[in-house]
Amino acid sequence: MSRVVVLGGGESGVGAAVLAKVKGFDVFLSDSGKIEERYADDLRKWDIPFEEGHHTEELILNADEIIKSPGIPSTVPMVKKLEAQGTSIISEIEFAGRYDTAKKICITGSNGKTTTTSLIYYLLQNAGLNVGLGGNIGKSYAMQVATEKYDYYVLEISSFQLDNCYSFHPDIAIITNITPDHLDRYDFKFENYIKSKFRITQNLRPEDCFIFDSDDEITIAHLSKIVMSAKMLPFTQKGEVDQGAFVKDEQIVVRYEEEECNVYLKELALGGKHNIYNSMAAALAAKASGIDNKVIRESLATFQPIENRLEPVLSVKDVLYINDSKATNVDAAWYALECQKSPVVWIAGGKDKGNDYEVLKPLVREKVKAIVCLGVDNHKFYEAFEDIVGKDRMVETRSAEDAVKEASKFAEPGDVVLLSPCCASFDLFKNMEERGEKFKEAVRRL
Repeated sequence: MSRVVVLGGGESGVGAAVLAKVKGFDVFLSDSGKIEERYADDLRKWDIPFEEGHHTEELILNADEIIKSPGIPSTVPMVKKLEAQGTSIISEIEFAGRYDTAKKICITGSNGKTTTTSLIYYLLQNAGLNVGLGGNIGKSYAMQVATEKYDYYVLEISSFQLDNCYSFHPDIAIITNITPDHLDRYDFKFENYIKSKFRITQNLRPEDCFIFDSDDEITIAHLSKIVMSAKMLPFTQKGEVDQGAFVKDEQIVVRYEEEECNVYLKELALGGKHNIYNSMAAALAAKASGIDNKVIRESLATFQPIENRLEPVLSVKDVLYINDSKATNVDAAWYALECQKSPVVWIAGGKDKGNDYEVLKPLVREKVKAIVCLGVDNHKFYEAFEDIVGKDRMVETRSAEDAVKEASKFAEPGDVVLLSPCCASFDLFKNMEERGEKFKEAVRRL
């Protein structure tokens, strides 16, 4: 019996451990930190031995294969030891893909991937397909392969999950865009991060589809370096394409093989230029999955914004509070600021990932009246924006409650208070979901 050891006891790791158990492996799970009680309960329920708070070398180094959770960098000592002895290290996505015959629509990118994933899932559900949602969103993909049966999966896949994928292949692969992000995990080399994203295309076959933003210079520059046999389906707002999606006469036009689908921009549920791209990518994936035009039009018109992504929370004293906690990089914050029509009190900050804020300066000059920093170290925000908004219109806070209180002091009727942090959440919060939840709680208490 082969021995599989799972490193990391979160959603991904526990799902992988359960699938390994179901498939008859000798399984052990190890987490150097504390495992949440709900995950520990799952491990006990499935009779999977585990440890927390440390790694026991003799129980890990004897593995035939390691499934590494995406949050664990390859620089940690245990991973280095496993690499040195030549142990196979794979991701949950790679492992689950071995046992899954469903059609897979897989989405990666720096921004827009959660919205695009959720939109595609909604489209497929509305078409009456038997579809699961997983990867970097929702339930663990491996857990679903172990315990459920779907004909389709829509999977949001991060660069960290792709890093240990080798034979996994989607039927439809989507890259929404590529901008600098997570460079702290890629030796601060943008090229390494780009290559990681493109791993989603590495096993595409001639019958598969690759959907990409042809207006994104970084995607196009890298695309020219590789040979791909899949059907190429670009989406663009800068011209027409024979196969793919584009904007013409205030409509999205989607062309796939002999079919065409048109949707008026004014009918789209999601506003902002960036969401036109997300809607085009989703409509293309739906068309390539055989979904009819009526379902595509109705779905794009009725989709609800997802939690933590430009999510309107409440209007208090005629000030609208918006939760965009999912904006963990510069580009996502740029989109959030770009689509605001009212003066903005901007709540930003957190764990910096090697960010360059230069691109935000014109938008801050145009739209932002005050900045509330929510982070442990905010010096880069002060360096970038103090001269634009003024020292008296910048303030530092260490909790969501204080950030909301300070923002409300700057805000006047008709303004927007926007939490769009630009940074990771780990300096003050468990994750970006907790940051968004604490923000919403604080707004409700105003």
